[in-house]
Order: sequence, then structure tokens, then C-alpha cells
Amino acid sequence: MTALPPNPAADTLARLEATIAARAGTDPDASYVARLLAKGVGKIAQKVGEEATETVIAAVSQDEAALTGEAADLLFHLMVLLRARGVPLAAVLAELDRREGTSGIAEKASRPRS
Repeated sequence: MTALPPNPAADTLARLEATIAARAGTDPDASYVARLLAKGVGKIAQKVGEEATETVIAAVSQDEAALTGEAADLLFHLMVLLRARGVPLAAVLAELDRREGTSGIAEKASRPRS
């Protein structure tokens, strides 16, 4: 079996997931993660929406540094939301792996319509 090359991005996200898990049960007065989790899924989801909007604004302003910072904020808050809902990062990565090599148009067309 051939060894996979190192994946620094996945390693960074795995470390972030571990940090969020470690801080989840701490004092909300001492940890932003614990404070967010204490507010519940609805508030965390709202924060993800705010960060997504800020990411979009940074993208259209063509400010690369702002986009980088806002994208980092968005990923962080999304990871907290996943934690709050009990969805491991591995499940999201597995879904991305499943979709790899599939046209975005074809993948979207395969979803059930609501």
C-alpha cells in the first residue's frame, strides 16, 4: 500500500477540532469555545452566518488579507457548530471524498428535491 502524502490542511483542521473539543467543557468565562457552546446551536449557527457574510464582503472587496482572516473565522465557527451538533470533521471529509471526481452539476442533480 502506498503511503499518502502529508496533508497540512487536514492536519490543521484536525488540531483545531481537538482544541475545540478540549475547550468545550471548560469555563465559559475563560473560553470563547465554551461560551459559544453554552449559547446553543441556534446562536452558533447565527455566528456562522455572520462570518459567511463577512467572508463574502471581503471576497468582493478584493482584499486578500481580509478574505484570509474572514475565511479563518468562518472555518473556526463552522467547526464549533459541527462540535455542537456532534458531527465529527471526519464525516465532513468523508463526504468530500465521496464527492471527489463528481461534477458539481451532477452531484447537485442527484440530491433529492424538496
